[in-house]
Amino acid sequence: MTHPIAFLSDFGYRNEWVGICHVVINKIAPESQVMDLSHGVPPLDVRAGALLLSDSLPYLRQETIVLAVIDPSVGRDRDIAVRTGDGRIFVGPDNGLLAPAWRAAEGVADVVSITSSEIMLEPVSPSFHARDVLAPAAAHLAAGASFSKLGEPLEPQTLVDLRVPEPSVEPGKIACEVLDLNRFGNVQLNARNSHLAEAGLDQAERISVDAHSGNAVARRVSTYADLADGEWGLMVDPRGWLSIIRGNPANAAAGLGVGNDDLIWLSRERN
Repeated sequence: MTHPIAFLSDFGYRNEWVGICHVVINKIAPESQVMDLSHGVPPLDVRAGALLLSDSLPYLRQETIVLAVIDPSVGRDRDIAVRTGDGRIFVGPDNGLLAPAWRAAEGVADVVSITSSEIMLEPVSPSFHARDVLAPAAAHLAAGASFSKLGEPLEPQTLVDLRVPEPSVEPGKIACEVLDLNRFGNVQLNARNSHLAEAGLDQAERISVDAHSGNAVARRVSTYADLADGEWGLMVDPRGWLSIIRGNPANAAAGLGVGNDDLIWLSRERN
């Protein structure tokens, strides 16, 4: 029985990188379906890719082999395969990219370093492990290869971790970080509805939004269509994070002058 593969990367589509990984997988596991989760993760942004993967996990079939490649230190990071407590398998670099997903899947049960010459494509390019190491490993697993065939076991506690910083919450105020900006300028924050409740802001209809370069008053809404053109809003996005938005075609990120990792303060609307 073959397994599907979900493929996530920061490769974009300008070069052959995504396509050649598909070709490698097809040669090893021609019966396996390959689903492109995203190849638009901001270049080298491990955290953005890790969050996208963990937030997408509930929608992936349990038997899906996850291939994730965002690797600023390609050739230096270990290439690993992780089997989780609930039986999922992730393949990627050991740089924290897989960590939020494996925590959401009941932790690491087994992990191996992908070193087997029976798995890798030789010669391995030092700068393209996605093609020569990670894609072949995912394909062999999808085709039914045993987990242990990939290489030597590792101790789970040696893996690189990655955690999203929690917002700072006090009565009437939340200090957040920008997690990501999408192509429409929506500003995704490291806060959820539960943090609004903790700060006593969950019943507020309007929220003051303050950044170092700009400020606004956002109305609590459930979708983009609730806003007039250019109006500011605060909503829970489809992945469960609080996001600052504006009525189309306005751009919230440009209006606030913020980028990834910038600080934003949410508080009760000031008179």
